[in-house]
Amino acid sequence: MAITDPKIAQDDRSLDQTLRPKGWAEYIGQEMVKKNLKILIQAAQERNEPVEHLLFYGPAGLGKTTLAHLISKELRSQVKVTSGPAIEKVGDLASILTNLSPGDILFIDEVHRLNKLIEEILYPALESRSLDIIIGKGPSARTIQLELPPFTLIAATTRIALLSAPLRSRFSGGTFRLDFYSENEIEKIIERSAKILGINIEKGAVKEVAKRSRFTPRVANRLLKRCRDFAQVEKSQSLTQDLAVRALDLLEIDPLGLEGTDRMILNVIISKFGGGPVGLQTLAAATSEEKETIEEVYEPYLMQLGFLERTPRGRVATGRAYQHLGHSFSGQSAFLS
Repeated sequence: MAITDPKIAQDDRSLDQTLRPKGWAEYIGQEMVKKNLKILIQAAQERNEPVEHLLFYGPAGLGKTTLAHLISKELRSQVKVTSGPAIEKVGDLASILTNLSPGDILFIDEVHRLNKLIEEILYPALESRSLDIIIGKGPSARTIQLELPPFTLIAATTRIALLSAPLRSRFSGGTFRLDFYSENEIEKIIERSAKILGINIEKGAVKEVAKRSRFTPRVANRLLKRCRDFAQVEKSQSLTQDLAVRALDLLEIDPLGLEGTDRMILNVIISKFGGGPVGLQTLAAATSEEKETIEEVYEPYLMQLGFLERTPRGRVATGRAYQHLGHSFSGQSAFLS
């Protein structure tokens, strides 16, 4: 059998849809979140009511969007997907809300990027299912109130601290944090994805991809696909541990899952700023990376590994980071490994 079944020759975007779990049994990990959601859904169904509004938060790639789709499937309802940056004007929000059908789910990704005016229009929509639109300006302005069908808002964010308190309080169904996965859970996800993609994969290769996947399913699936490509070009009938190591080394992903940018950030803190503390703005300028990218993409995993500390004065590289990168560590302040 070939490394990849030719019937599954698709682009990465359609592959991502193919790999998305189709039911609760296929969704690996986040056990407490799933248990709470199942109770919430069952209770709402028994009362014949829509599920109350939900907020998911945590680092990117942990399955927030997938959960929204699973809830939609469980409720046999449609899910309409948008994002905070896409809703620029009140008219955009009004168009989305007035086109919902009873029982629909509205999923807003990156909800922390909604502007404040949109937030204020959203409050009555969430609380009383009404939309207040102001027509005109000045003394002649008037307000039109539109009734909305029963619906559920599911929002996702990687930066919950940026959500205003009034918006957070509207998620009466619950606020759920998605955590990084265990290596064992990532291995199960890789095995499932390999089966769907028609990849013959050895156990050693599964473990190799898993330990470099940053405890994140999205990363695991991306690395699996790149290892598949490498094995295919090498004309191998299966993805072995040796092929996986060679492919991942070629991608400059080390055994702990650090990529080139991760190492650059740590090296800049250590070499240019004596290990820190260094402010985020300064670190962004020194690495030529956007500060939001550092904060949302790279820092969560570096902190998970214990390589980086956030302090009131800035970012500090820990003893573990020095050791991993081969720098001598003098034992600065309290940031010991």
